[in-house]
Amino acid sequence: MQIQSWQMTEPKLAMSTARRELDESSLTGDQALVEVAGCGVCHTDLGFLYDGVRTRHELPLTLGHEIAGRVVAAGPDAQDWMGKAVVVPAVIPCGECAACKKGRGAICGDQFFPGNDDHGGFASHVVVPGRGLCAVDEARLASAGIELATLSVVADAVTTPYQAIVNADLEEGDVAIFIGVGGVGNFGVQIAKHMGAHVVAIDVDEARLAAMHAAELKITSSDDLRGIKKQIRGWVKENGYATTGWKIFETSGHPAGQALAFSLLGYDAHLAVVGYTREKIPVRLSNLMAFDATMRGTWGCLPEHYPAVVDMVLSGAVDLSEVTESRPMSRINETFDELHRHALKRRPVLIPDFS
Repeated sequence: MQIQSWQMTEPKLAMSTARRELDESSLTGDQALVEVAGCGVCHTDLGFLYDGVRTRHELPLTLGHEIAGRVVAAGPDAQDWMGKAVVVPAVIPCGECAACKKGRGAICGDQFFPGNDDHGGFASHVVVPGRGLCAVDEARLASAGIELATLSVVADAVTTPYQAIVNADLEEGDVAIFIGVGGVGNFGVQIAKHMGAHVVAIDVDEARLAAMHAAELKITSSDDLRGIKKQIRGWVKENGYATTGWKIFETSGHPAGQALAFSLLGYDAHLAVVGYTREKIPVRLSNLMAFDATMRGTWGCLPEHYPAVVDMVLSGAVDLSEVTESRPMSRINETFDELHRHALKRRPVLIPDFS
């Protein structure tokens, strides 16, 4: 079989097409060959291409870790996956090491990250471990009117905020605050609302906030950190919501967003860091001590949580349609450039269109 792809040969250069041969009989263990239906473009991909973030696999490398498709070949231990529609988790732990056995697969030293550890999804096909795959009920998919390709964004953009929510022990009636409600933050708001939280959405983009229907309170971000906290406190008091134990989710990946998130810490609060930036910000760590608060990062999502997230999408609890758009994969360089310039309002899903 001939696999066609778009590869990064050097940082900051346009990606170019490549072809490589695969003998399907060479698949071993639980390896699965997935025919790519769609691959989402994530800001992590931008970091690899533009910002000098190093990949673990040498270049040239096919990027892309938000993948949905169909298994068309499999190793001897993955034969049960043949023909099935799947979502490929962005982070697939080994399942055997000490970290995995403690439920900390996110820090597994032998985890598999497509588009980083090996070739990813900006391709016609991708080889991945079968152990982490999430099956998709195609009858429900058709009934929901969703394309399999669109489900690719589940593999990071939707599951990562879900993992952060799980890590935060979010409960019904909690106050959940999301800073930055683009793709990841938008999905986080929807999930938190579905789980019964009272959700606050904060963003610099007023149009984005206006479309954020799952949020009870919408705040346009500013440099007035105290003013924003005061506004939230007033809203909480007016509605009789909890004044302590707020769940704060930093999903902007911007220094100003991270500074705001930390400033909102209060008694028994939990700050989940989901967004990524290479910039540093000054914080007073003693706030964690004074408020008996916690702060935790989130790296991907454990594969065992994927079925619950897919179910939310297929049931309509999480809407992908207003946040995603499909494009032919041949527009990959144009798409990366537009994302890098913040010119896109939706998360692009690239559809293979190799000739």
